[in-house]
Amino acid sequence: MESAVISIARRAPRKMMNTKTLCTATICTMTLAFAAAALAQSTLTPQQKKQDKLVHINQIQVIGSHNSYHAGFAPSEHKLLEKVNPKTLRSLDYSHAPLGDQLSGGVRQIEIDVFADTKGGRFSHINFDDRVAAAGLPADPPFNADHVMDKPGFKVMHVQGLDQRSTCQTFVLCLTAVRTWSKQHPNHLPIFILVEIKEGTVREIPDAPVAVPFTAELFDLLDAEIRSVFKPGEFITPDEVRGKYDTLNAAVKAGAWPTLDKARGRVVFLMDQRHVESIYTENHPSLRGRILFTNAEPGLPDAAFTEQNDGTRATIDDLVKQGYLVRTRTDEGTEQARTNDTTHRDLALSSGAQMLSTDYPPSEPSQWTSYFVGLPGGLVARCNPLNKPAGCVDSLLQDYPPTK
Repeated sequence: MESAVISIARRAPRKMMNTKTLCTATICTMTLAFAAAALAQSTLTPQQKKQDKLVHINQIQVIGSHNSYHAGFAPSEHKLLEKVNPKTLRSLDYSHAPLGDQLSGGVRQIEIDVFADTKGGRFSHINFDDRVAAAGLPADPPFNADHVMDKPGFKVMHVQGLDQRSTCQTFVLCLTAVRTWSKQHPNHLPIFILVEIKEGTVREIPDAPVAVPFTAELFDLLDAEIRSVFKPGEFITPDEVRGKYDTLNAAVKAGAWPTLDKARGRVVFLMDQRHVESIYTENHPSLRGRILFTNAEPGLPDAAFTEQNDGTRATIDDLVKQGYLVRTRTDEGTEQARTNDTTHRDLALSSGAQMLSTDYPPSEPSQWTSYFVGLPGGLVARCNPLNKPAGCVDSLLQDYPPTK
């Protein structure tokens, strides 16, 4: 969704960071364990099991969160940015709960932004904090207390040099949080994990480290990190969906997405950027041997998932009817949340897009108005309004009651 040159004023805001939500490996695991222990484990009913054999994963609709890792700014960072660039702060002043809490709140699609850091230490320091210190403001909580940013591996943040605080600072930590929750809720609906590849420079912070371009070799490492956390069978792969068909595109157009009885308790990895599709598919025609489903141009051999963040209902519905998974946005830049403008939200809800991504899921409503994005009746999922199979019952899709 972003060009190689990152504009820091495009992301949507919420509120100042709660520094208690920052997640180290130990704290993250403990928090999720305690939260999960408090939830009763549900067992699927015979009626649910029967329906699960009929409903495919592209025949449901769920709520997703945008920039799901985002912890927001620490207090002094917030104060200085408000002074020097209030417009940028307006667009970045938001935060999310840790991933496990979001999943417990009913979110079933998350977004994780990844930066390559093969040697470690590239993003260990927030450049903007030097300006905070120069301004004489109180020191903020340490950014890299556990030194996880010093180690090799993919890092998770929004904008290098400025907006780096995350509830899980590395890709592995984020994935571990999701897998921990998944194992403690084994009957959950599939969790869609959208991975955004971050590259390039930040015009407004010229001294910020450059986010290196992704290569086929870096994508191999990305796949390897996923496999280091999730075991075979715990994620749905392009190979599984393609099956007997020559191409992935042919498979999804023939309705080959797995049914819920084969998808509960599992995750699906999706790629955000379309411009890196050809790099990820290099030597992997139709995504053979790969993990992520690319954000592909419809009709290409690897096309199974596509984004329509600003798409019309007609465009979205046409793609869904063809068999594609579609993700769309319901709001952006806090404007809808500030004015309670539900126009785009209501359009998205009326469409067949399977993933509706928002900065304001039911457990995290707007701080300014009553704006939030949820399914009717507070459901975690519903039968897709466009392509649901005959007789599909919303209540039989539910996995765990959302908590707020």
